[in-house]
Amino acid sequence: MTDIALQALIFLFFAAFVAGFIDSIAGGGGLITIPAMLIAGIPPLETLGTNKLQGMFGSASATIAYARKGHVNLRKQLPMALMALIGSMFGAVIATHVPGDVLKAAMPILLIAIAAYFALKPDMSDIDTHQRLTPFVFGLTFAPLVGLYDGVFGPGAGSFYMLAFVSMAGFGLLKATAHTKLLNFGSNVGAFAVFLFNGVILWKLGIVMGIGQFLGAQTGSRVAMRIGARVIKPLLIVTCLSLAGKLLLDPTNPIRVWIGF
Repeated sequence: MTDIALQALIFLFFAAFVAGFIDSIAGGGGLITIPAMLIAGIPPLETLGTNKLQGMFGSASATIAYARKGHVNLRKQLPMALMALIGSMFGAVIATHVPGDVLKAAMPILLIAIAAYFALKPDMSDIDTHQRLTPFVFGLTFAPLVGLYDGVFGPGAGSFYMLAFVSMAGFGLLKATAHTKLLNFGSNVGAFAVFLFNGVILWKLGIVMGIGQFLGAQTGSRVAMRIGARVIKPLLIVTCLSLAGKLLLDPTNPIRVWIGF
């Protein structure tokens, strides 16, 4: 088991708090926690597994906060979360066998497209609009597909859920955020189960970071519910562009390798 110094635990606790705050509003918490764990010297596989453990605390915390205020019906949306869970389990299994170069290359482009969609759509608010898919069809398609991606790779899954809820389910931004956290929790649980089976969870670190995630998500969800689309939309755009930029700046990113940059 990796030995973690007290200073590293404190650093990672605060990193998880910030990640939980941002993730509860716009997603993208993995943009903070995964690099933070790698900087602290946690091996890559243990980083991925432990990230799912601490991420469950944050997504559960935000889900509870939104449900208490009536922004998501847990019982009604549970089947959708289960589909996300199943998708993420398959994704985590695939991740151990299939190279992710194509997915890593496509991610920055997709995230920039999502940021542009939310930035250029003028009528975006907390008010629901036209529903293009029924909850049943949405649960059978987008929930497991994004869950699959979350298990294979992870960062940006919340942004994909948000895009699907707004564009396909017709949800307002606050309602989409609340439902995204429930599906995030489902996909976190599914991928975590696979990583647990493979024995790559650092429990002490995961629980310490999980407490930070829980507190950060409680704070962030309250800010989102108080301010709504005025904070969700810009933070979502900034998060998508930041994640895309980080992926493109990575020297190992397939796009940079392919073009020799």
